[in-house]
Amino acid sequence: MSTKDKINRVTARIHEDEYVIKGNAERKHIEKVAAYVDLKMTQLTLSNRYLNPKKIAVLAAVNIADELFRLQEDYEALIKLLDEDKKV
Repeated sequence: MSTKDKINRVTARIHEDEYVIKGNAERKHIEKVAAYVDLKMTQLTLSNRYLNPKKIAVLAAVNIADELFRLQEDYEALIKLLDEDKKV
């Protein structure tokens, strides 16, 4: 079994709950992702104290997806600029 095929198991605390996260990514990467989700949920909780945990989780997911889409758009625009630069 190569390192890439190895399944890592990480216990992470996200929004006051413990989760066991399994994946073939490096442990540090899984921990970093879990910490980011926890941060986003904490930020939402602090600005919206009356939202229940389910709504906090959904809003965090929407915000993270929005970040992803914006980064993908930026990446595609950058690739397009680089391609145009190669043609010159």
